[in-house]
This record gives sequence, structure tokens and C-alpha cells, in this order.
Amino acid sequence: MATGASGSAETSAAVGEKLFYKIGEVSRLTGLPAYVLRFWESEFGFLSPQKTRGRQRKYTPKDIETLLQIKRMRYEKGYTIEGLKRRWHTREGTQERRPSRATVDVVRRVKHEVQEMLKVLGDPK
Repeated sequence: MATGASGSAETSAAVGEKLFYKIGEVSRLTGLPAYVLRFWESEFGFLSPQKTRGRQRKYTPKDIETLLQIKRMRYEKGYTIEGLKRRWHTREGTQERRPSRATVDVVRRVKHEVQEMLKVLGDPK
């Protein structure tokens, strides 16, 4: 399995050189087999590289940094795939994070107040 050191200075320097990388290049940069990259893409919804018209994956440097972070958490810190999913979804800035009930209530109240203000402002009286 891919358990070698990750995040070396060589990898970081190489990642910033191009806008997009093909899966083979990403595999070499991260030390992860292509099948692992494809599997992680299917497991983690936030990891979805763009695809060319020919259906080839185009990874950005940000995608590669995310992969390296997942690799560190999986192989160095011992997280399971499910543990990684839970941990990732609770991290700040995750797209799949749901607002709390209190936040939803505040937004509804503010929306209602703004609608009432608009009625008053729009009223020609």
C-alpha cells in the first residue's frame, strides 16, 4: 500500500508548476496508485477533479494538496475511510455542513422583517 512519506519539499515545489495534472502525474507526485485516487474520488464527494472532453481527470494543485492531506490522515494518523468522512465534514469550510436549527430560525426571522420593510417602503401612502 502507499505508506511512504508525503508532503516533501520536492512534491510541494512540483505541484505549483502547472495548472492541471493528469492522474498518472498525480499518482507519481503523491505516491498513491491511480486506483486509490479513483476510489477516494468515489468516497469523498468534495474530491472531484474536472474532466476533459475525453473524460480524463484534470487535478488542480488544490486537489493534490487535498489528496496529500487525506493520505497523511489515512496512513500516518490511522483514520479509517468512515472516520475521514466524519472528520472532513466537521471541519470548517466544508460545503456539506448543514446550518443549525437556530441559524435557520434567525434567517427566517430576518427574511420576514426585510419583507415587511419592503412592503412599508413600497407602499405609496
